[in-house]
Amino acid sequence: MFAGRKFAAFLFDMDGTVLNSIAAAERVWTTWAHRHRLDVASFLPTIHGRRARETIAALKLPGVDPIVEAEALLKAEAADLEGIVPIPGAVAFLKSLPLERWAIVTSAPRELALLRLQAAGIPVPAMMVSAEDVTRGKPAPDCFLLAAKRLGVEARDCLVFEDAPAGIAAGEASGASVMVISATHVHPMQTPHPSIADYDGIDVAVDEHGWVVMEPKRIAAAAC
Repeated sequence: MFAGRKFAAFLFDMDGTVLNSIAAAERVWTTWAHRHRLDVASFLPTIHGRRARETIAALKLPGVDPIVEAEALLKAEAADLEGIVPIPGAVAFLKSLPLERWAIVTSAPRELALLRLQAAGIPVPAMMVSAEDVTRGKPAPDCFLLAAKRLGVEARDCLVFEDAPAGIAAGEASGASVMVISATHVHPMQTPHPSIADYDGIDVAVDEHGWVVMEPKRIAAAAC
């Protein structure tokens, strides 16, 4: 689990990584999929970790404008925040990090990202890269490269926290190290990267130069 490894910054995906919005997202996308006569069971796994416009464009549906549909989906998702919760331990973990040493890097539009962070009680970072900030979404590395640049660090010195294949591929392509968060995985994911279910068992330490290292959370000794 990167024992003793120091990082210039931590870059966190949002959905499935610091918060769980699967129920809300899948409600909206299920309605959309039915409207377009898609097979819901096979379609829903494809929506996670990518921008809506790219998910829709990949379907190549006749007469469907991905930009227009993505805007409509944004409004529907912004109106449905029920059941959005933090990944266990995420709130305390993020609050323990220096503000200038972490960022949210999400495929969601900024408007939706802010609403979901608020719904889950996740602290809003000093810096966030969202769907509008890049031309190419995940699995392209652009979003993580931009986040590192804005934080004034090199991507290769960062640790990316991700849950979905598209985001993991983006993290790899950026040159960063990758930690997989498995809290929302229904089935085990085959990955060469370290994986944790949540943030309850980990803590951070910061060295004299501001670099961050993860370490197992110390358990206070029981009072005699």
